[in-house]
Amino acid sequence: MDKSLKILLVAAEVAPYSQSGGLGDVTGSLPKALRASGVDMRVVLPKYKTIQSELLKDARELASFTVHLAWRSQEASIHVIDEHGDGDSTYLIENDFYFARDTFYGYGDDFERFAFFSKAAIEMLGVIDFQADIIHFNDWHTGLGPTFLRDVYRGFTFYKDMKSIITIHNLHYQGVFGRDILWNVGLNDGYYTGGDLEFFGNASFLKAGVLHADAVSTVSKTYAGEIQTPAYGYGMDGLLRQRGEHDGRLFGIVNGIDIDKYNPATDPRIFENFSIGEKDKKRANKHALQQHLNLPVGDMPVISIISRLVEQKGLDIVAVILEELLNMDIQLVVLGTGEGRYENLFRGYAMRYPHKVSANINYEGTLSRRIYAGADIFLMPSVYEPCGLGQLFAMRYGTVPIVRRTGGLADTVTHFNPATGEGNGFSFDDFLASGLMWAIREALSLYGSCEWDTLVHNAMSSDFSWRRMAGEYIDMYEKVKAY
Repeated sequence: MDKSLKILLVAAEVAPYSQSGGLGDVTGSLPKALRASGVDMRVVLPKYKTIQSELLKDARELASFTVHLAWRSQEASIHVIDEHGDGDSTYLIENDFYFARDTFYGYGDDFERFAFFSKAAIEMLGVIDFQADIIHFNDWHTGLGPTFLRDVYRGFTFYKDMKSIITIHNLHYQGVFGRDILWNVGLNDGYYTGGDLEFFGNASFLKAGVLHADAVSTVSKTYAGEIQTPAYGYGMDGLLRQRGEHDGRLFGIVNGIDIDKYNPATDPRIFENFSIGEKDKKRANKHALQQHLNLPVGDMPVISIISRLVEQKGLDIVAVILEELLNMDIQLVVLGTGEGRYENLFRGYAMRYPHKVSANINYEGTLSRRIYAGADIFLMPSVYEPCGLGQLFAMRYGTVPIVRRTGGLADTVTHFNPATGEGNGFSFDDFLASGLMWAIREALSLYGSCEWDTLVHNAMSSDFSWRRMAGEYIDMYEKVKAY
């Protein structure tokens, strides 16, 4: 296969090695689809202490080199895992001073840790002699990457033609630090006074990436439009309008999922495997889930929430409707952790309604798959949602999503029309409890009918595979390569 397009993907999280949310899912799955489409795709991430040793059993150390950050110099060791034996490798940057810690983030020197990683990822290319066409940076952690490439490395012949893309997975997280950190990462104060990194009196890594990358992408077409507005732009909408409307260099490509990994016909984690149309086996998963969670076993609708329990996920309007909802003949299953007020909300209702509510205030991968497979309805009424993966997983397992029409939820969930049989879920517009309750009543009115069977079939037939999205990424890469 002719691999004429050479890409290095740089990310702070890559599944299965490291993952705290959707970023790791995307960066772990997208490269597989691009490799299958003929792209020479390499991936690099930090070698965290928390990576399971079993995942590193085939890793070998390639080389070490010194990375300079202002006054500090640190060694970076490159470890490589050639997963397919064809050179499409995953690289890990080892430095125990920065990455031998108990968690990925949350340290006072995060700005320095990820500036080091971004620089090391770029310098690694020269060490392994991989002359990428494009370095694809992801989220604020790698936001200084385009700045370093433009202002430090493009003066070298090896790097002079390399382009950069930064993907925004969630604009809410912008890598904002005090102005004084610039000297610590090898950038002078002119980056602040000149406005490149200045962000409301501080310095923003993500702003640097958005401004200095050759192109910016995000994870759905609707979200790409939303972040250019004051309501969703988190102070960066003007710059994003410049990159989008004026420059034509803001792309929106909806995320996919690994349909081999998330496949109800083969998934070993669910109670019983099933395919499209096998509603008896889908029902068997529900009954097994109810039994597993000590809920009464029956054919009443099971509504599920699998989510970080945070404000963004729309839980404030869920709280408003819970009393009314639990007076209906339904069961509610919740899985997730987050803010204490939401954790306690669901714990409280589970105590009051032990036969109707199962509150699992934790996160466990096997249980999440069993809920996707066993529930009938999946709630995701987000305030905003760049793309969202939960609704895609739910549909893959025949669980009907109810979402607010925003970001990637608007791009992936089409409101069901019983008259035409078209649509794969239910949606509402305004962030109001009444809108959510209306959508739930719409769904429950069809539950158990022939129309419901059609809806479940539509959901399971929806194609959100990375194979489908890979072509759009390749088109974007080819455009950016030609800039």
